[in-house]
Amino acid sequence: TEKTTTGFGGQADGLFLIAQDTVRNTVKILMIPRDTMTDIMLTDLSGNELGKDLQHLNLAYAYGDGRERSCEYMAEAVSELFGGLKIEWYMAADTSAIPVLNDEVGGVSVTIGTDGMESRDPALVKGKTVTLKGKQAEIFVRYRDIRIDHSAIYRMDQQQQYIKAFFEAVQKGSAHDSGLVVRLFDKDSGLVVRLFDRVQEYMVTNMAKDQYLKVAMDVVGSGKLSDEDFYTVPGEGVVTPRYDEFYADKEALTPILLELFYREIE
Repeated sequence: TEKTTTGFGGQADGLFLIAQDTVRNTVKILMIPRDTMTDIMLTDLSGNELGKDLQHLNLAYAYGDGRERSCEYMAEAVSELFGGLKIEWYMAADTSAIPVLNDEVGGVSVTIGTDGMESRDPALVKGKTVTLKGKQAEIFVRYRDIRIDHSAIYRMDQQQQYIKAFFEAVQKGSAHDSGLVVRLFDKDSGLVVRLFDRVQEYMVTNMAKDQYLKVAMDVVGSGKLSDEDFYTVPGEGVVTPRYDEFYADKEALTPILLELFYREIE
């Protein structure tokens, strides 16, 4: 809700590039490892730009103001990482919005696949299927064992599972709310509209309301998100004495970008 001093805007924990096909009304999600090494804009404490340097991608957000400028730096960094792919729109949300969204759909059911999560909540035992409530949702999405190399990459499996399960819960709630998914634009009965209204104070975006509602509606109307709707930036993880680093395989990434964002001219 307020701008922060440069360097204190927080890091980007989950990075997702959405490919929306507005003709076919479909959505694909490209997951980007937060430890990807790429050129990002550096600034001093006054916000003056110092030029670009090879750093962790998730820090691009921190060098901004915690709001619009952070989002712009992040979008620019991802664009350059992807060979100049034009990224017009952004949306950032604070992680404290996760429990709000989770409980608005009545909880989200997942299977715990990670060791050690019970240290944060005794109900989150590996192998158990749990309907997440409240703070449990944020724990599930964010938990990783920092003693394990590249735990941020492994955590992306949790995030993918949660996103799929969340939209399943949205679809069930939508059907119960309105009888027909197409009626969700009715503000009196639309769960999707209500979800965004609940988290307005947690998010910043340059998208108009009808734009981001359309993205969400395309997901809800598609039936459900499957594993085939998710892509991950290919590359190699490297362990250094201080931090994990991930280097994208640009050659392997190119066909993914072509599939998601381009059409072959007939």
